[in-house]
Amino acid sequence: MPGVSGRITAPSARASLQSPWAFAFMAWRAEMIDLHTHSLFSDGALIPSELVRRFEALGYTAVAITDHADSSNLDHIVPRLVHVANDLNQCQSVKVIPGVELTHVPPSLIGSLVEKARALGAKLVVIHGETIVEPVAPGTNRAGLDASADIIAHPGLISQEEVQLAAKKGIFLEISGRKGHCFGNGHVARLAKEAGARLILDSDGHAPGDFMNKEFARKVVEGAGLASGALEDLLSNSRLLLKQIGFPV
Repeated sequence: MPGVSGRITAPSARASLQSPWAFAFMAWRAEMIDLHTHSLFSDGALIPSELVRRFEALGYTAVAITDHADSSNLDHIVPRLVHVANDLNQCQSVKVIPGVELTHVPPSLIGSLVEKARALGAKLVVIHGETIVEPVAPGTNRAGLDASADIIAHPGLISQEEVQLAAKKGIFLEISGRKGHCFGNGHVARLAKEAGARLILDSDGHAPGDFMNKEFARKVVEGAGLASGALEDLLSNSRLLLKQIGFPV
């Protein structure tokens, strides 16, 4: 049964994989995607291989490793994530996307660092948005949008104009499963619905207890004020983003 952390206990290995229950369980697990996680290359608890293995055990189809970066460590993190993603994608069922989260970067520097991250091989560029629980510089959300980043994570009290720009440019706004960052989810969801902006759901996971199963993910989505079936829509958006960056699932 799921715990408070949102983790699940796998069925007994003795259960026949031919049973209808087993197939139903695998279908229930198989759709999840997380495009915002952290390894110990920044402030996460796990090396990339263990992080990916834990998501594989939860039945995820894809996970992006998006460690925190600025101009001091971007060239250290991204090539290493590219290397390990290439290795793991040859031998594990979950697709691994090498990315980066530009974090507390002054807005005037975001554009150049998005370009540099892509040149280094980052397939997914996330902007650490203006969460209400950290002193993120005003203008960060807008700078990320202007730079055509892929995701504005936990964008906090993002403005209506910025949400409309995200919709126009096809940039994805995050509904966050992260403690604290999730306080802005309702605001983000409401404005995105009005503007037709695309939403995705991510854990912003730093440790195993942060990783969500489908039941817990559904609660996060409904807690943001979205309809009971909206999780499937957000997962469809994640699949769309993966297709756009060359990682179809």
